Amino acid sequence: MKIWNLRDDDPFISGSDDFQGIKGKYIRLEDASIFFCLSGHAHISIDLQEYELQAGIQVILLPGCVLHVTFMSADFRLSFIGFSNRLFHEITCRLDPFFFHFLKETPCAFLPPEHTGQFRTLALGIDNIYHDRDNHFRILIARNCIQSLMMDIYDKTQRLFMQPSFGRINRQEELFKRFIQEIHYHCSTHREVVFYAERLHITPRYLSSIAQKVEHVTAKSIIDRHAITEIKTALKTTNLSIQEISHRMGFPDQSFFGRYFRKHTGMSPLQYRNSPD
Repeated sequence: MKIWNLRDDDPFISGSDDFQGIKGKYIRLEDASIFFCLSGHAHISIDLQEYELQAGIQVILLPGCVLHVTFMSADFRLSFIGFSNRLFHEITCRLDPFFFHFLKETPCAFLPPEHTGQFRTLALGIDNIYHDRDNHFRILIARNCIQSLMMDIYDKTQRLFMQPSFGRINRQEELFKRFIQEIHYHCSTHREVVFYAERLHITPRYLSSIAQKVEHVTAKSIIDRHAITEIKTALKTTNLSIQEISHRMGFPDQSFFGRYFRKHTGMSPLQYRNSPD
């Protein structure tokens, strides 16, 4: 389906669909997309976390996430807007990075009817310009519309879902935001607190205290949670051997890799790969 494979010369798409063709498949997204559930219900997982969709739920999928659909009702239907990874970074470069951490951790949200008017107006404008193939400024107009839509989502996220202190952060909260950013970039190869503390120019002990204060868990557990998600994704969405995954994730050997995975999941990598979806 074209929404999963956008090109730079045609970097956005809009429409509605029942998406029945993707049921049972694991799809790693290269691009970004926004969905709004129009009718029916479905069971999905995003980065191996399970969610239920029903009418009124908005889904935001960031580049690199993994989508898996296990159930769709016969009347399930979504409206969608997809835009390329490059366009996504162009239009969101000025937004707070912690916003994207929030979206990654909370990709699905129910929008009350009184808050969907602006979304529907902007989405309709994007859909109209998508089908206006003769418009010489088509991509530029779409870029502006999608940017406006992301800014509206950013505003709604702050007002409806995030804590009132959002936007008025202290130094520890700023360091925690940077810690999460570093994890997103490096968790596939680095799993030690000391690495991230050095990246942030603070001590491991101070980083651990920040994690405890902000999320009430250890810094190591946050790192391991993201690393295990990366491993699970590789096991389910690629044909790489377990040895190859172990090597790519920077483990000293396959045995150590297996012990690490079993410690956090209770099963071996092979057992997880062969487990039912």
